[in-house]
Amino acid sequence: MDQTQIGLFDLAERRLAWADRRQAVLARNIANTNTPGYRPRDLKPFAATLSRAGAIAPVRTQPNHISAVSGDRAPGEAEPRPAARAPDGNAVTLDDQLIRVADTETTHALVTTIYRKYLALFGIALGRSSSG
Repeated sequence: MDQTQIGLFDLAERRLAWADRRQAVLARNIANTNTPGYRPRDLKPFAATLSRAGAIAPVRTQPNHISAVSGDRAPGEAEPRPAARAPDGNAVTLDDQLIRVADTETTHALVTTIYRKYLALFGIALGRSSSG
């Protein structure tokens, strides 16, 4: 069975690669917590990858509907908070970086679990016994 021909496994593989790259970027941010003038970096959300894959976006049909487009904010929505900077110009907030690391770790665990479960289901469908 060629797993690259199954969209779910391809998507899981891309999501795991994204999580791996994000962990590396976040680790670099944490390593530079005390570097003067360092600005933290992050990857674009994985949803941006999905939107480039031809996903259908919701359309705003009424002016009072909530918009799915990030640039089109409703009047009651808050603007993103600007990053705080230390006196030496460093903009890394360790708490924020650790939250992002935990979020990425959770994403990795979820995708790995789903991947294993689908492999087990394919094994059952092919008449093989499942061990996990």
